[in-house]
Amino acid sequence: MPLVAASKHRVNRATSYQLIYSFRPQKNGIYPEAGLLDVNGTLYGTTASGGLSGKGTVYGIGTSGVPKVLYRFRGGSDGSEPQSALLNVNGTLYGTTAYGGSSNAGTIYSISTSGTESVVYSFKGGADGANPVAGLVDVNGTLYGTTSAGGGSGCYGGAGCGTVFSVGASGQESVLHRFTGGADGAVPVAELIDVNGVLYGTTAQGGKCGGKSGDCGTVYTITPAGTEKVLYAFRGGTDGEAPTAGLIDMNGTLYGTTYQGGQSGSDCGGSCGTVYQISPAGAEKVIYRFADGTDGAAPQAELIAVNGVLYGTTTGGGDVGSCFQFHGNCGTVFSVTTAGVETVLYRFVGGTDGWSPLAPLTNLNGTLYGTTVHGGVRDVCCHTYGYGTIFSVSP
Repeated sequence: MPLVAASKHRVNRATSYQLIYSFRPQKNGIYPEAGLLDVNGTLYGTTASGGLSGKGTVYGIGTSGVPKVLYRFRGGSDGSEPQSALLNVNGTLYGTTAYGGSSNAGTIYSISTSGTESVVYSFKGGADGANPVAGLVDVNGTLYGTTSAGGGSGCYGGAGCGTVFSVGASGQESVLHRFTGGADGAVPVAELIDVNGVLYGTTAQGGKCGGKSGDCGTVYTITPAGTEKVLYAFRGGTDGEAPTAGLIDMNGTLYGTTYQGGQSGSDCGGSCGTVYQISPAGAEKVIYRFADGTDGAAPQAELIAVNGVLYGTTTGGGDVGSCFQFHGNCGTVFSVTTAGVETVLYRFVGGTDGWSPLAPLTNLNGTLYGTTVHGGVRDVCCHTYGYGTIFSVSP
């Protein structure tokens, strides 16, 4: 049974917010769903759409807000719709695209900071997996990741429930595990982390809700040899449900968020999301339950740790603005201590400041940088939701 945190107090205070860049259609890219990567003071990221062909971009931007598009995807063999953050390996950036490639099932690609893009692996959409939406992790020169679909039967009308894979420098891909959609989990949409040579991840579905009916998601481990073990199967109640975010390791304890579950909220059907911790042995403890008020709702992004405090984003909640999305309102940036004290750092209003932050934050010299998938510049005639922003928050 999950342990329940005693402390879940909420403290709110004003924080310094700054708009760094507002995405403008079309060539610079639109809809940044991924977080930012700091490489020597330059922030690198991806947009899921826009560019010259509407298939997404890779960009770099300084903290002063001057962007440079490194690459515009064409939607063919080079890939299409990158939704994941980038990974820096010895100065070369690596990422995934959800579509495109030889079979339109997604790619793994590399790109130099000068904009030279190469496809490392093109998914076939069968046993090898399909539609990677998560970033990659480097373990001793081998890249590991997940695909949200493919791998075998079950899920998506028999297209498969997702995989964990590895790929070497030569582009040779190996599947470590094919999810069945049962107790082992299904639909891994978050990136893995490496803890002492063992990979940890989450699945947004599967797990059978701790033995009950339904699909509430899991936390799992997998070795580089492919031995998968479910650490915890969410029950869909106070313990949380649907972990779309990956994990972070802080002093040997893992922390993450669930998109749903937790406690009752008037606007989210009693399922507003959680922040939880889990031991490597599988003991889960909820440290904060979102109440869908001013504290935020529906976190989808990984947490980051800065000086022992956890920081993250929620896609909804905040009780400011009206952004026409599940869980209501426009989203927040928050911090939470390991003791369960939550602080809202910023509430998005859904205008030029942005709304619906899907991605994790990036710490650069004590300032937190992030993206919102909507908001910013709006076209009154055509697109009233905006095309996304890059912002900073100073805790």
